[in-house]
Amino acid sequence: MARVTVEDCVMKIPNRFELVLLAGQRARDISAGGRLTIERDNDKNPVVALREIAEETIHLDSLKAALVQSLQKQVDVDEPEDEEIDVLAARELAMDVNNTVLDDDSGEDGLTILDNDELDGELGPEDE
Repeated sequence: MARVTVEDCVMKIPNRFELVLLAGQRARDISAGGRLTIERDNDKNPVVALREIAEETIHLDSLKAALVQSLQKQVDVDEPEDEEIDVLAARELAMDVNNTVLDDDSGEDGLTILDNDELDGELGPEDE
């Protein structure tokens, strides 16, 4: 009976490898307590899964999604939005500026600290 079922399923899913994956996923779902969409007729779970695929009593798209989810090793994590990244970058920049300590007149970043007397001499006519 399973051979005829496989031949019927190939009409619905031409790729035999995909058929095996989907039927296996459905058989695992049935084993885990999934609701049957056809009568069992004393068949085992893989045969029931193939019969469900052949008779199109289950949605293949949802079965494919369940298969992909079961094969994923890493859980998708939501990435922060662009605005959140901008806020975080601004906070880090502010912390870097606040934590910068200059030991002498020339800072680590190449900036020179000027006294008020030096600033008075460098002001232009439009600044005064």
